[in-house]
Amino acid sequence: MLTTRAPAKINLTLHVLGRQENGYHSLESLVAFTGAGDRLQLSPNPTLSIQTYGPTATNVGSANDNLVMRAARNLSERIEGLALGAFYLEKRLPVAAGIGGGSSDAAAALRLIAQLNQLSLSDPRLVEAASATGADVPVCLETRARMMRGVGDVLGSKLELPPLSAVLINPGIPVDTKPIFQRLGLECGQKLNTLPHPALPIGLDFNAFLKQIELGRNDLEDAACQLAPIIVDVLAILRAARGVKVARMSGSGATCFAIFDAPKSAVHAARVIRAAHPSWWIKTAALR
Repeated sequence: MLTTRAPAKINLTLHVLGRQENGYHSLESLVAFTGAGDRLQLSPNPTLSIQTYGPTATNVGSANDNLVMRAARNLSERIEGLALGAFYLEKRLPVAAGIGGGSSDAAAALRLIAQLNQLSLSDPRLVEAASATGADVPVCLETRARMMRGVGDVLGSKLELPPLSAVLINPGIPVDTKPIFQRLGLECGQKLNTLPHPALPIGLDFNAFLKQIELGRNDLEDAACQLAPIIVDVLAILRAARGVKVARMSGSGATCFAIFDAPKSAVHAARVIRAAHPSWWIKTAALR
């Protein structure tokens, strides 16, 4: 039985640069990952299958539409005789939450299949299968911080981040990505006069890194707050917490994150917020 983690993907920044002629939006995002998340196991078997369990498994949908299965099929179409098997997915991340849970699961599946078949993660066929599965899947293959551009097809080099202590909150409201982008009102071929994200120098300390993050934003935040006003409440609570340095929405929402000045500040904030909102999904996390 092969096992791997499928950690949450956090968009520390997310800039919309325009809309391509094919209708897809051009983005620029600084992505980081948590230390934990869903867990995926693969047992070699002639028949491809998946079983899903865990706290958020009931929201995943049908097995046939699961991105894990889609990724496995996409890679199988590109490699004749590919060894596959039975997947066991423990879902702990909220669904439709802006933290790439499904994409991370799909990337985890490709990592396990690569391990089973002794393939490199840089194998072009693996990368093609990741892109064919979803825009966020390629950046989730190696679960390391980096810049992501275009529609997720242009990845920067892996980045070494300073230690970042964060709190993640999802209020339990799923947010569909499509209407968020529709609210931007961009026409096909339209480009925005958006300044590119400044290059991140190597070896930034915590304070210097935060200054770089503060120069960015999430261009989907306003639209998401209009569709799901509870995001406004989550952000207000995080920004009022003791020791918070920056708070922002991740992806298209509704999960929000806050980076704190120290791990103990993050733990304290999570405890206080959880006591006031016991139904919310609240986690402390180290970002990398």
